[in-house]
Amino acid sequence: MASLSPDNAAITAERVDELDEEDLQSLCESVDAAVIAGGGFGWVKPQGRSVLERYFRGILLVPERMLFVARHEGIIVGSAQLVRPSRSNEAQAMTASVMQFQIAPYARGIGLGRVLMEEIVKCARSMGYQFLSLDVRETQVGAIALFRDMGFEHWGTNPYYALVDGKMVRGLYFIKRLQEHGRLVQNGTVPEAENGKSQDMTARPLTLYPAIDLKDGACVRLRRGEMEDATVYSDNPGEQAKAWCDAGFNWLHVVDLNGAFAGRSANAEAVKQIVANATVPVQLGGGLRDLAGIEGWLEAGVSRVILGSVAVKNPELVREACRLFPGRIVAGIDARMGRVATEGWAEVSDMQATDLGRRMEDAGVTAIIFTEITRDGMLQGLDLEQTAELARTVSVPVIASGGVGSLDDLAALRRVAAEVPGIEGVIVGRALYDGRVSPADALRVLS
Repeated sequence: MASLSPDNAAITAERVDELDEEDLQSLCESVDAAVIAGGGFGWVKPQGRSVLERYFRGILLVPERMLFVARHEGIIVGSAQLVRPSRSNEAQAMTASVMQFQIAPYARGIGLGRVLMEEIVKCARSMGYQFLSLDVRETQVGAIALFRDMGFEHWGTNPYYALVDGKMVRGLYFIKRLQEHGRLVQNGTVPEAENGKSQDMTARPLTLYPAIDLKDGACVRLRRGEMEDATVYSDNPGEQAKAWCDAGFNWLHVVDLNGAFAGRSANAEAVKQIVANATVPVQLGGGLRDLAGIEGWLEAGVSRVILGSVAVKNPELVREACRLFPGRIVAGIDARMGRVATEGWAEVSDMQATDLGRRMEDAGVTAIIFTEITRDGMLQGLDLEQTAELARTVSVPVIASGGVGSLDDLAALRRVAAEVPGIEGVIVGRALYDGRVSPADALRVLS
């Protein structure tokens, strides 16, 4: 949830995945008021409670749409939707859209529009989208000024955008870049001379997440998840974070190994050093078992948190975390021969990875990290079969992990991802630290 400042604590914005009767009534009232005032929705006449109630209940059921609301003193007075491209729209998978952005006229002038848009931008950025687009009637002068002030660029105009009271109204199209460090794909392809791949490879880039695994304050890598079989690569996590950022990576993947076994954060100072030195988003896992811990790290600057053991043992907590922190919760599914492992991989359950994946998708996670434990740290290649199976099973992005030892392994993943769009990226650890894979070559293969 976002807010202007402690002095404006009554002004908030959040994503909602359910609406009680009071919220639904106030939301419908705000929309009708916005329509009467001349904007925010495609309607030009107020629709009334019954129509709007059916509309919003339907929106909550559409996986590609996320409903955000703005509140003043707890009452909904505005709303907007973040629309994600469908999985079949691979060519535009890097762009999300904002639709039906509105603040009721009786709640304007106190900063609610900015707070609402800030929450949407934060969510879209944390989900990995490179761009955020929107369009608006030219008569919405206040909204246009807000969008420009928040960094949206006007790129086009439709002279026949809307017909209102018998008059044609122009529409303005805006776009905002979200990932300053992201690679751009132009015209659906990357020049062959730049990427070194054959023409038949998909142009959809995969994200490489360099791993920073923490044990006793140092950066280490384990073999098959065994704490006793650890190699120390750096005793300065902050410097390691800076090095990976300077190498061109767009995300950092951090795991508190001690915390994973202890069930609570155990390398807090090291994580803070990483966040302080990182110029890209950081996702953190290991030992996060309650809402207080999740909220604490998100407020401390972590962009996304990874929930692993708790996904199996307390799925309701995952669901609640997804509701409170939309776009910022990732599920970590660690499996040993297809069966889910928990408690720092020390325990193996009877649950299959695909079954847990479906549950996490239903809970609302923004992505799933899949690790085959028997391959982790062994440099023998990813378990592409299991990764692809999970990606085909769920609609949320899947990040591969465990076993990358060479560029050939990344190229193999790239080929599978060309056929399975649900694979979004890969976590690489030991191969980077050992120099078996250079950052530049890895990014080239995946871009």
